[in-house]
Amino acid sequence: QVQLVESGGGSVETGGSLKLSCATFGVTSSPYCMAWFRQPPGREREAVAMSVFGGGRTYDAEYADSVKGRFTISHDTAASTLYLQMNSLGFEDTAMYYCAARGPTTGTYCHTNRLWYNYWGQGTQVTVSS
Repeated sequence: QVQLVESGGGSVETGGSLKLSCATFGVTSSPYCMAWFRQPPGREREAVAMSVFGGGRTYDAEYADSVKGRFTISHDTAASTLYLQMNSLGFEDTAMYYCAARGPTTGTYCHTNRLWYNYWGQGTQVTVSS
């Protein structure tokens, strides 16, 4: 059974940085789609960043337009942890952030539709203020 546990959220000033972590349990060495979603207050959950990780290969990551150039998704196989480095944070980045996974997968494309993912973490709150 796959379990995902996020951490690293908190409060940060505009322009600041945070690095979110998602410890993964039960994920095999096979390729998995792994993603970060976020849900701002009163809004739908939206995809932020995603990529296929595992299987000994490197895959291109996909990012929402709103975070391109500011956020970076990465994965440490040895630590079994997914990361989201967030820089130049603004008020619009305030949200509950979730990691998600689906796999094992044989594809190289990860959907932006949250319904496609079958494993979710509990979320970690990010609040950006002045």
